[in-house]
Amino acid sequence: MKIIFTTDLHGTSWKYQRILELAQKLKVDAVVNGGDLLPVDSDLTVQKDFILNFLDDYFHQYESSNIYHLSVMGNTDFKCFDPLFNEITSNYDYTENLSARKVKIDEYEFIGTDLMPDYPFRLKDRCRLDNPHDEFPEQCGKGLLSSLQGWEDIEDWFNDAKKLPTLKEELDNLPHPENMKKAVYVMHMPPAFTGLDVCQGNVTVGSKSIYHFFRNKQPLLSLHGHIHESPKMSRIWNSNIKNTTCIQPGQDNEDLVYVMGNLEEMEFQRFIEMKT
Repeated sequence: MKIIFTTDLHGTSWKYQRILELAQKLKVDAVVNGGDLLPVDSDLTVQKDFILNFLDDYFHQYESSNIYHLSVMGNTDFKCFDPLFNEITSNYDYTENLSARKVKIDEYEFIGTDLMPDYPFRLKDRCRLDNPHDEFPEQCGKGLLSSLQGWEDIEDWFNDAKKLPTLKEELDNLPHPENMKKAVYVMHMPPAFTGLDVCQGNVTVGSKSIYHFFRNKQPLLSLHGHIHESPKMSRIWNSNIKNTTCIQPGQDNEDLVYVMGNLEEMEFQRFIEMKT
């Protein structure tokens, strides 16, 4: 199975179109997008419009090409639009939202999550404590949730977060593959201890729960995003947790970053393309 993996496109239409062109030209079986699909804007309607006026037709082109498009949402994708996104994806046989779901294509099972450990930023739509003993990072301001009526302040995020399942518990509740050796996990957040989670200043922010999940489960492959600059900081875009291959290609503000690979041979190559 040939795949293209990219992530953190943030609504950049030319990057989306280039990935589709590559998929069609190279006859890949699936394009996988690791989250942060939608434009970043404080105006909630911008993301709604992108789903309706861009992604709907975009997914139609995958359908016409018989190429799968598999994705999870990311931390900057407003959760209030998940029902709309799911409604759009459900119109197509070749488009799947993998969040908390399992999709089998040939012998491979793709499983995803859009959840991640708490971070300093205000939007908490998809945040969880990594594990029950975690300390909260210093916050940039009061927590927020997205809603169709606008932004909702969280009165006491620290207390509310402790009432939610931890990321570890959420991972344990994901659908289980029939064959872990053929399982591909798509998670916006990268694992800790792999060099795939390095921010500016060489600060590492990966999830320990995700790391231990893969160390114990040993799937074939995991695909991640979120930390755009990590490959530049660590010079690492792929790593291993025992026998599990982990990939985090990063993303660039000006250029397009993606990975191409073959799941049978488990060979992958990272590409950076400038806008033409």
